[in-house]
Amino acid sequence: MKKLLAAFLTCTLAAAMLVGCGSADSDSGNASNQDVNAEITQADDTGTDNADAGSAGDTSADNADAGSTDGSDAAPAQVKTVKEGVLTMATNATFPPYEYYEGNEIVGIDVEIAGAIAQKLGLELKIEDMEFNSIIIAVTQGKADLGLAGMTVMEERLDAVNFSDSYATGIQAIIVPQDSDIQGVEDLNGKKIGVQLSTTGDIYAKDDFGEENVEAYNKGADAVMALKQGKVDAVIIDNQPALAFVKDAEGLKVLDTQYKVEDYAAALAKDNEELLAAVNGALAELKDDGTLQSIIDKYIIAE
Repeated sequence: MKKLLAAFLTCTLAAAMLVGCGSADSDSGNASNQDVNAEITQADDTGTDNADAGSAGDTSADNADAGSTDGSDAAPAQVKTVKEGVLTMATNATFPPYEYYEGNEIVGIDVEIAGAIAQKLGLELKIEDMEFNSIIIAVTQGKADLGLAGMTVMEERLDAVNFSDSYATGIQAIIVPQDSDIQGVEDLNGKKIGVQLSTTGDIYAKDDFGEENVEAYNKGADAVMALKQGKVDAVIIDNQPALAFVKDAEGLKVLDTQYKVEDYAAALAKDNEELLAAVNGALAELKDDGTLQSIIDKYIIAE
């Protein structure tokens, strides 16, 4: 539902999210996260019970560097949010460098972008961590204001939510063992492919190679572990998480070939056009003043 630049192939925002970036260095999240205060709440069992998709569990921690509460550069926006004065972001924090845990803190590109948007709108940022396939449910049920999780704009998702303007471009990549005979997309025919449940990699792979050949896992890391154990022949996932997983997994590599190219955006409820307009306005300002590019550059080092 995640959790795959890539982001910003040409390091611009001109490049054009059911579900979804170089090198992702784990130290990159140590930099200042733009003085953004975020409340992080671990969602409870959201991947198995849609009725509880956006519900928060009992575990929470303050993310002192993840979102601004003072709204110093903009007056409070006249927009409706789930909780007054708060911008609630639904995410799946298993998708480096877009969202991932560093200790008890969720950091990453999407976290900083959401924090910068919240600051522009004069709102406090709150982060709800849940299964990827619960994010759109949380937004449509009014439990989150927006979904930010390296999510790809797709026609199927547009039936349920609105999408903001795109803020990044992602690539679906292929991970294989170092000694694999798989050298390109065409070699995946007849192979067992691991994916993250409800992501675009899951959707595309089932369409292209048949559901019987695709094994979906709740987390991208679980799919990579299955690959290491020989349970699948390849993993399809977004490029930047792929690079991060391979960096920490001996004997695996990311193929040079690109499987799919796609646009990332924020998902918002269809009945909140005012918030959509406000988010798009904030994104435009962040692009114009260079903030978006600086966030991307902090986490993704151009080759």
